[in-house]
Amino acid sequence: MTDEDDRYYHVDGEIVPASEATVSVDDRGFRYGDAAFETMRAYGGTVLAWDRHVERLESTCDALSLAHGLTGADLRERIDETLAANDLADAYVRLSITRGVQPGKLTPRPEVDPTVVVYAKPLPRGGLEGDSVWDEPATARTVETRRVPDEAIPTGAKTHNYLNGILARAELRDADGSVEADEALVCDLEGAVAEGATSNLFFVRDGILHTPTTEGDVLPGITRKIVLELAAEEGIPTREGEYDLADVLEADEAFLTNRTWELRPIATLDDREIGGGPVTERLSRLYDERVERSCYFSS
Repeated sequence: MTDEDDRYYHVDGEIVPASEATVSVDDRGFRYGDAAFETMRAYGGTVLAWDRHVERLESTCDALSLAHGLTGADLRERIDETLAANDLADAYVRLSITRGVQPGKLTPRPEVDPTVVVYAKPLPRGGLEGDSVWDEPATARTVETRRVPDEAIPTGAKTHNYLNGILARAELRDADGSVEADEALVCDLEGAVAEGATSNLFFVRDGILHTPTTEGDVLPGITRKIVLELAAEEGIPTREGEYDLADVLEADEAFLTNRTWELRPIATLDDREIGGGPVTERLSRLYDERVERSCYFSS
């Protein structure tokens, strides 16, 4: 199913056509970005690393003091129902939980009647027989927008307030509105490289896999964590640290990770050619094998 108008959403416990999938204009997720979300991929009908997504979702809700009262099993059932309603096995899945509608203004009330929405759209099959969702390695540019520090908004929280990423991506447009790159590379307030607007960063120098540390202002991406696990299993040396832009520009290889892209090589950064390489290719193959083993092997 590819026609967006023909899709079904899961809204507050009910499967509804896209034309009827609505939330109140007074919903705090709309008004203030007062909501948590997770982006996932379903492979063969199985949500990869579901337990990790639930854990991070709960961490975000705890940071927001959003006691939604829903169990992981309940949320997973809604996802499965959404996939079934759209006849999807391989899909992008987004789950959102807002604080719902509350009287008053900014100050949230502890009693919550949450708004819960599940959205799914088709993506190619993953794993060893899969096709990438991206056509080419990514072009990336550094931007002036800085990563919001953890002291302001918890770095690990995935909330509906995505202005930081939006402002970063907006910098990629030139004067006539054309987009000059696929991803914006964002630094922290001290100028250390943090992450992409919607991705984590890895680069390879002298055979060592480097990635900005999550002890800084970096989202602890689930795909990022899996890549680090795969590297450890294969004996690929890794280092998590703080890096200047020059460190990345001098890399032998570089790639971005997120749930949708999986591992995407960086063709150029600020017009400097980098590209993938043997470590990137090896980790991509290992990731495909993990997906195949976790999601397709039993089907």
